[in-house]
Formats: sequence, C-alpha cells, structure tokens
Amino acid sequence: MADAPRCYALVPCAGAGLRAGTAGPKQYAVLAGRSVVAHTLAALAGVPALDATLVVLAPQDGAFEARAPGFGGERAWVARCGGATRADSVARGLQALRERGAGDADWVLVHDAARCLLRPAWVERLIQACLGDAVGGLLALPLADTLKQAKGDRVAATLDRQGKWLAQTPQMFRLGLLQHALAQAAAAGVAVTDEAGAIEQLGLAPKLVPGDIENLKLTWPADLELAARLLQTR
Repeated sequence: MADAPRCYALVPCAGAGLRAGTAGPKQYAVLAGRSVVAHTLAALAGVPALDATLVVLAPQDGAFEARAPGFGGERAWVARCGGATRADSVARGLQALRERGAGDADWVLVHDAARCLLRPAWVERLIQACLGDAVGGLLALPLADTLKQAKGDRVAATLDRQGKWLAQTPQMFRLGLLQHALAQAAAAGVAVTDEAGAIEQLGLAPKLVPGDIENLKLTWPADLELAARLLQTR
C-alpha cells in the first residue's frame, strides 16, 4: 500500500468576496466566534483520509494566521501564491502540492473557503464514492426549485429542471488530470468557474455525489446571517 494514492485538500482563499458585503474578505468574517475559513479548516481537519490541507492565499495576505489560529501542524500547509481568479489560485496550488511531494495519481479535493458549514462526513462520502472512479467527482444537489430564465427583472422562460444539479465542493480529481484540464482551459481562453467544468472541457464526465443542503457557499449578506444561525445550533 506504500504506493496508494494520497488525498489532499486544497482551499483557494485568495478572493476578496465583495458581494458578501463584509468589511474585508468574506473568508475572514466572524461567525459564531470563529472566522469563516477557520470553520472550514476545522471540518477538513476532521477527515482522517486527508494527508494534508493546503490553503492558497493572496501573496500580500497578512491576516490568515491571526484569523485561523488553530490551523497548524504537519497536515496544515499554506502557500501565498494565489492568482486573480479561482482557477489561477487552484492551478498554482496544484503546483505547490507537487513541490511538497504530491504526484499525478494523488487525489486533490478542492473546497471553497466560504463553504464553512462543511461536515467531515460529507467529505468522507465523496472520497469513498470517487476513490475507485476513473474521473473523479463532486458533491452536488439535484435541483428542487422551478428554474426560470430571466430577462432583466422579468421571467423570459421556465426551464426544464430534469437532470439538473447544483454543484458544491469539495470537488475531487487526480492532481495530474486536474492540472492538465486547467492548463488546457487557460490556453483555450475558456473561463471555468469550478474544477468539474475544466474536466468537462476534456470530454470527461465527473461523478455526481449527493451533497447536503447546508453545504451552501457564502456569497450574499443573507448567506452569512443564515450560516451564523446554523453554526450556533450545532
């Protein structure tokens, strides 16, 4: 088993999070006594299958250590190499993992810093579903609501929700495959908003693994209010 693929978490944490309406980056907003990213990292620390977690920060970030004081030890890595976009930050994070000894066949679970309601059991569910898969996959939820196409502030059409899912994170792919997919997308000028999208550009079909409705991404001010209430009930 010495050559068995390892699993790493990669948390892009270089964004400004302007839509959240917070005074600074939303990942550093305090909810239930901890920063958003501290909640996220505590959940990942509770997943024994992860060999390490790498947080990708903006080069000028001087706040992380103070906002995530519990993040430390042999399994806690930081790289101040974040880029202008999520895809840039993930690509640079993958290179940082290589420099720390990760190889093509190792699995990387990319998780949004702003999904701070994550539970270790959801990550374990994803790992178990994808370890034997040829492509990899992501947590996601089947779309439950009626889906509308808008034109300005008016409904232009009602879309068929059959077979549509809401993508979540973590998204789990082998390092070599994901690095290649992101490089191909960048070379083609294709903007990808998640890792699965880059994999899809190669003609591959990531596996959909049922997620959880609480695994929401904090984007708007109301999201932070909801997350604070949910965290206080745990």
